[in-house]
Amino acid sequence: MGFQRRMSIPVRVGPVTVGGTAPIVVQSMTNTDTADVAGTVAQVRDLARAGSEIVRVTVNSAEAAAAVPLIRDQLRALNVATPLVGDFHFNGHKLLREYPACAEALDKFRINPGNVGRGTRRDTQFAEMIEIACRLDKPVRIGVNWGSLDQDLLARLMDENNARPEPADAREVMREAIVRSALESAQLAVDVGLPKERIILSAKVSGVQDLIAVYRDLAARCDYALHLGLTEAGMGSKGIVASTAGIGVLLAQGIGDTIRVSLTPEPGGDRTQEVIVAQEILQTMGLRAFLPMVVACPGCGRTTSTYFQQLAQQIQSHIRHRMPQWRAERDGVEEMTVAVMGCVVNGPGESRHANIGISLPGTGERPVAPVYEDGEKTVTLKGERIAEEFQDLMERYIERSYPLRSKA
Repeated sequence: MGFQRRMSIPVRVGPVTVGGTAPIVVQSMTNTDTADVAGTVAQVRDLARAGSEIVRVTVNSAEAAAAVPLIRDQLRALNVATPLVGDFHFNGHKLLREYPACAEALDKFRINPGNVGRGTRRDTQFAEMIEIACRLDKPVRIGVNWGSLDQDLLARLMDENNARPEPADAREVMREAIVRSALESAQLAVDVGLPKERIILSAKVSGVQDLIAVYRDLAARCDYALHLGLTEAGMGSKGIVASTAGIGVLLAQGIGDTIRVSLTPEPGGDRTQEVIVAQEILQTMGLRAFLPMVVACPGCGRTTSTYFQQLAQQIQSHIRHRMPQWRAERDGVEEMTVAVMGCVVNGPGESRHANIGISLPGTGERPVAPVYEDGEKTVTLKGERIAEEFQDLMERYIERSYPLRSKA
């Protein structure tokens, strides 16, 4: 789509590369108690199956730190090789020191410089964590957060601003403090001995305009790989819209090497939704392909029947269910487009543009549904089993059109 991507220093996180010319990576985070080994293993497995390429877990207690190696081993036994990131605040230096098996088992550490201590203790405790990362050759995400900003740094910048003849707006000073915290912390890590190719930066805020401004500034002032995301996107459509607006603008400007959509799940909701939204942001922008795209019309007065809506939902669910096997077996299937249209106005045209498409009858139209493959009408379906028959046609189309992956 013509995006000119900012070139950053590539970072290896287990088998995954973040930055450089590597594809933009989708991340997620568990919300289980990490000390609950079985529950955390199950959620990491589900997130990885949904397409999360890196998964972060909270390491906030001795019990959580002790559980990390067990979680890693059980995941490997399930053939889940997704890199694990440990999320550390407040006591991270102590946990990494006292639980070396935890440090070894993790593929990356996430350190929030605003939560590692105050005054002289901050630099000492931050340096201790970095020294462990250096010794074990682990990458580190230095993750500054709007809600836990280094108060000493903020106070210093506010004092400097107040002394100017024309002080800047307080919000601008806040944004500068976030950027400065990330850059100064990264420089401290380098001074301790962590190579630049082991550093990823993030500067998360909760407002879309703040996110865009902070990351533009950060991208202009460094070549570190950048992790994008709102810190508290919210629940439901609000969280999806806010994340898409902020992350989408930055990606369109070539900024960002890995993304996480921090959605608050509905009570009892599926944590994997944040992975699906992140994938859809990248796919709809033309930056990556994860699943065959389902094109479906929104419905209007010509489509008073809900049948085409149900069919579109069935097909989308079928694709998401089958995709792990298709991805493992077939080259290029994620590039496929499927059209499910509701009437004669745009139905045949959209169906011809898709790899495979179906045009359902609208109100008052003949009760038949022509199917198109690669622009040509191949069959007309009718009766009670249109959904099942179309799914069978789609399976056969994939078998014919996408070659088996080489096992070499």
